[in-house]
This record gives sequence, C-alpha cells and structure tokens, in this order.
Amino acid sequence: MNDADGASDRRYAGLEGRPVLVTGAGGFIGGHLVERLVREGARVRAMVHYNSRGERGTLDWLDPDVVANVEVAAGELRDSESVATAVSGVEVVFHLGAQIAIPYSYVNPRDFFETNVLGSLNVAQAARSAGVRRVIHTSTSEVYGTAQQIPITEDHPLQPQSPYAASKVGADTLMHSFHRSYELPVTVLRPFNTYGPHQSARAIIPTIVSQALAGGPLRLGSTDPRRDLTFVADTVEGFLAAAESPAAIGQTVQIGTERDVSVQEIVEVVGDILGRQLVVELDPGRVRPEASEVMRLVASPRRARELMRWEPRVDLRTGLARTIDWIERSPQRFRTEQYAI
Repeated sequence: MNDADGASDRRYAGLEGRPVLVTGAGGFIGGHLVERLVREGARVRAMVHYNSRGERGTLDWLDPDVVANVEVAAGELRDSESVATAVSGVEVVFHLGAQIAIPYSYVNPRDFFETNVLGSLNVAQAARSAGVRRVIHTSTSEVYGTAQQIPITEDHPLQPQSPYAASKVGADTLMHSFHRSYELPVTVLRPFNTYGPHQSARAIIPTIVSQALAGGPLRLGSTDPRRDLTFVADTVEGFLAAAESPAAIGQTVQIGTERDVSVQEIVEVVGDILGRQLVVELDPGRVRPEASEVMRLVASPRRARELMRWEPRVDLRTGLARTIDWIERSPQRFRTEQYAI
C-alpha cells in the first residue's frame, strides 16, 4: 500500500526517537528524506551548505510543521570542524551531501573532488570518532559508465566517464576502506536516476517537463541515452531500509527498477500525459563529450531485495504524472530559457 506521495506504509521502528544526521539535506533527495524521517519519529539534524542569505534549499519547500521538528546545521563538507559538529551526538548518518551536476564537473573538476572525496573523508572520520551506529553513504550509478552487461549488478566494473563520476568512485572506495580498516558500519547505497517533485532543472525530467509546460519546442541534448528511473519516494525508502538492515553493513547496494527508458521515450510519455505531441530540437550546448556520455544504465535490485526487503513501488507513468503536477504548480522555480548545468 502507498500513500499519496507514493511512499510505502512500511514503518521503521528502529529510527523512532533516534538522533540522525542528513548531510545534503537541502538537496532534492535529502529534503524528501528529512521529511520522511520526521514522520518516522526520528530526531533529525539537517546539514545544509552555508550561505549568507540563510537559504536552506528544498527544506524551505517542506511543510513548516515538518521543518519545525528539524535542527538545521549550516556548514561546509570540506570543513572538518563543521562536519564534526554536525555528526556529534547522532547515531545514524545519512550522507547525501555532494557536488552533483555532471556538466559542471567538466568546468570545475577540482570542486567535485574536494567536496565529494575530501568531504566524505571528513564525514567518515567524524563518524568514527563519534562512534555512530550506522553510516549510509550515497553513491551513483554513473560510476559504472556505459553498461557492459544488463542488468548491472554491484560487481560491474567501475568505469567513470566524467569527473563527477570519478569523484564518486573515490568517495565510495574511501567509505569501504574505513569499514575494512576501522570497522566503520557503512553501507554504500547506489541509487540509479531518481526523479520526482523538488528536483531542479539540471536533471532531464524537470528539463523536459518545464519546457513542455512553457510551450514551444524542447531544447535537449542527445535523446538516445537510456536510464533506470526511480521515483523519489522509493529511493527514500531505500535509505530507511538500509539504515535498519544489519546485513547491508559493509555492502554496496543498488536502488533501481531493472527497467530502462530513453530520453526520447520520456518525451513521448510526458507528451501523452499532457495530451499533445512534443517537438524536440537538438541544442549542441547540451550534448556531452562523446566519450563521456553514458549510453545505458539498468539496475539489478536483487541485492536490495535480499538484504533490505526493498523494491520499487511507483511505476514510471504515475511518477511522471506526480512530477508534472508539482512542476505545473511551481513554475517560478524554473527558467526554461536558460540551460542549468
């Protein structure tokens, strides 16, 4: 059974009353995770990237009654002191904080390695010093590069094709090294492409939907790449399941659906939901370097089922309809005339 947002009715008694930290809490998945943790009764501390305007990312879009139950800690992952302060006193760390935009990683790769690798080192060291009960570290399917076998299992070779992906390989292996060297209770959770309400226009689905709602042709890069798309409520469910699964400690676990769809097929489903045919125009500025473009990613969720009893519940059309509804109600959050890298 699912609620209105597509979340499972499964409950996580082991998180009730426990102090937890979410890094990257102002991000797309992080904000949804914070909300769900509050509803599970956890004592939530949310680490957001400091800025002088006091903006807290997607936390500012949540129900005020939810945010009222959250301790917000502004800081910087590259700063070991602010990370140590954020980790102090918690039992579970959900580490989602990262620099994530692949196109920008071509422009400023140093930022990605400093934030994703050094930042994760700071989290691992702080968690070890604080004696936390669990660390759930967020990976990405981009570490695999274009699939060499379908579906992709956790044993697939790592072949990062962008500076972003390379930085995440570094962060993942660092976390595993802390488990082996210091027995840090880490699970590396590897979501495939997550989508849903609150996602920014740097991702393909909000890009398609926001342009479609604005009218006119869709300016896109290549429409051939295929991705395994997971609705955000299902991805959040994976984080909670990982935190309560002793069998997942020391493991890498994928979150995906074992089904893929091309960018062109996403365009067609969105058009069908909106009731009109959408026209695509190639925008050369959105085309990734040929050797860097990942052409196909398809997950095997078998390990997630076996270790965590997790499985996806929201089908693509339902998830897209919910995403379209949110974007339609939030046009001020999108600048369709500008390419968000």
